[in-house]
This record gives sequence, C-alpha cells and structure tokens, in this order.
Amino acid sequence: MRKFIVYFMLISFIFSTLTIEVDAKEVDSKSIIPIVSADSAVLIDATTGEILYSKNKDVAYPPASTTKTMTALLTIERFKLSDVVTVGSNPPLADGSKIYIDKGEKLTVKELLYGMLLPSANDCAEALAEHISGSMPAFVKLMNARAKQLGCKNTNFVNPTGLYNKNHKTSSYDLSLIMRQLVKHSEYRIIATTSAYIIPPTNTSALARPLWNENKLIQKSSNYYYTGCEGGKTGYTIQSEHSYVAAVTRNGQRLIVALVHDKNGASFQEATNLFNYGFTNFELTKLYSKGDAVTTYKFDNLDIPLLATQDFYYVQKKGTKGLPILKFIFKQKNLSSTSFKTVDYLLQANVTIKGKSIGTINLSSGEYHELKPLTIVNEIFNKGTLRIFYSIISILAIAIVILRVRKKIRNKRRNRYINRYRNRKRMFKKRK
Repeated sequence: MRKFIVYFMLISFIFSTLTIEVDAKEVDSKSIIPIVSADSAVLIDATTGEILYSKNKDVAYPPASTTKTMTALLTIERFKLSDVVTVGSNPPLADGSKIYIDKGEKLTVKELLYGMLLPSANDCAEALAEHISGSMPAFVKLMNARAKQLGCKNTNFVNPTGLYNKNHKTSSYDLSLIMRQLVKHSEYRIIATTSAYIIPPTNTSALARPLWNENKLIQKSSNYYYTGCEGGKTGYTIQSEHSYVAAVTRNGQRLIVALVHDKNGASFQEATNLFNYGFTNFELTKLYSKGDAVTTYKFDNLDIPLLATQDFYYVQKKGTKGLPILKFIFKQKNLSSTSFKTVDYLLQANVTIKGKSIGTINLSSGEYHELKPLTIVNEIFNKGTLRIFYSIISILAIAIVILRVRKKIRNKRRNRYINRYRNRKRMFKKRK
C-alpha cells in the first residue's frame, strides 16, 4: 500500500511538472519569431520607424488592393469628407470589385472612401482619383511623387486600384510607410474601423448601398478580431496573390504589419502573430519630452545647452535594464556668428546607440545668445579670411618698404647729381 502511494505521488508530481512546462511554452509562444508565408513582410514601430521584423522587406511585388491606402491618403490630405464628387464616365467602367456607381452620380468623399476601403470598390477609387487629379495618368504621377516623399524606394504605381499590372509594384516596407502616414489621420481610423456602413440613396440611385468591412481584425464577430486595431486594407488578385497591411495601437505603442504576395492567404493569422510578437517583446520608451535638455553645443568659446523640440522615443526589448548610452552626431556648424533666442531652432542631430542610428532629433537653444560687436569683427576676420588678410598686409608692407628704399636711392642719386653740378659750377667760376 505504501509503495502504491509513493508511486501515485511520483506520477502525480511528474504530470504536474509536465503541465507547468506546457503552460510556460504557451506563455512564451508569443516571444518566438513567427513564421510568415508572404514573400515580403515587415513589422515596424510607427512612432520611431524601427523595424522589428522583416522578410525581403525591400523586394517589390504587385500589391493588389492595398494600393488603395495611397489613394485614401491623397484623398484625405486634399479634401474634406463632406465635399461632393460628381462621377465621370470612366469610373463606372472599372474592372473588378465595385459598388456600381453611375455617371453623373453625386456622392460625398466620405461615401466614396467607405466604398473604397470597406468592400474595396475599384469604381470608388477611380472616382476619387479623377476628382483629385482630373485623370488617371495625372493621379498616378501624384501617387508616385507622394510615395517618394514618404521614403518609398521600391514602389511604382500604375493605377489607383491595385488591378494587376506587371509594372505596378511595391514592397512590404514601402507599404508600411504609406500606412504609417495614413493612420495618423483620424478620418481614416474612423472609416477603417467601421464594421458596416450604408450609403443612402443618391440622385441616380433609389436604393441604399450596404457595405461590409473585409478587414477581419476589426470585426468583433471574427476569430481574428484584434483589440486596438486602427484599420487595415486587404488585397487580392490571381496574379498578385494576397496582400495585407494593418495598424494596431496598445498602451500608447502603435505597430504596423505589411504582408505582400502571400499565396497561402493566411494574412490575418500571420498579421496577428506578428502583432503579438511585437507587443510581447518590444516596448516604446520616451527618452526626451519636448523642452528637455538633451546635450550641449560646444564650438570655440560657445557653450549652449540644446533642448528637444519634440518628444523623442526609442524602441527597446522588454526587460532591458536602464537607459542606453546615447551619442549625438551633427554636422559641425559654427553658431557663434549668429544671434538666437531661447527655444529658437538651431540644428538636427543623429542619435545613435552603439553605432546604430535610432533616429534624428531637432534641437533648440536653451539660452539667449547675442552677437557682440567685437564678435562681428572676429567673424569677419575668421581663420580663413584672416590668413588672406595677413597675406595682403604683408605684401603691402613689403611693397611700401621697397618703394621707400627706391625713393631713398633716387634721392641719393639726385643729391649726387646736384652736388656734382654745383661743384662744377664753382670750379668754372674760379677759372674765370
């Protein structure tokens, strides 16, 4: 009986240990780098731009309807949601998904954005493009110009919808940069997190148009619902395969996932895995608040404290103890020749940690600096100019000395000539 009790307790202990180990693995599963099937993928921190995960992030593929994030960005940047759009003759002919708008139909920018972002209607995208630029080619130029402004280096848009074209490409990293800018707009966040929307009857349609959001991360009825999701955009064509981009904010930290060219169609699950990985392993730390003293500017006899002009953040792995040692690198700039007031912007510094750049910070003056008259003179004759000035003075001095010597020689010759003449004149008088 005693042996049985001992065996029973031993087996119970082993099973309880195994259970604890399994639970630990479940807790730590979010710390493991996820496996992603998309050919190009990236996870970034939206505040700092720090890349937390990447896979072929700069390789460009056809992005399908995630293209519409750029169309939405240009629309929101240029028009009010209440502005009215009169549909032209081309948008109703758009291929692919549509909500069947008519030529001459009047819809607001807001209604067209809902139609474009929720069910991914191509006719709405083309109507917005024509409203903004007047034609598709003109709008495409605008798309590519804006992409370059955002830092996209592997993007070439051919249309505002994402319909397949071999020359229409972007990378996951470029797509994340577009979403990073788009999600800053509250208008987008409101529209993109709406589960369903109804476009009321218009001047050409007696029927209302019900719309359903295809982004499952914002659908509370979906198994993929993700708390804090601020919007996203799906994309699919047979040639382009699946693409997806989304933004999530939790505890003040916003992350962005972009997946391009995924043949498995597992975008929602893989995005969820990447978001879990990001929030589990990384945290956003504020290094400086606006107005905080950052470093000191030293040049010649000038010693000026420099202040942060905006909040500055750093992404670090969770569990890291203490703040990192920062190094500030800025182009040497002589400020001693300039008068400036407290809080006036002075220069920009690149912030590095162990040789790795973590961003740039704009710096302002922490003191008032007045340029004194003596300083003005000193600056006029700075080191370079002073050498030239001394050279000119030296040449002039030598020239003056030479001229004086030559003058003395001339005077001596002249005096000799005069003396000889006088002597001859005296001798001539004596002979007479």
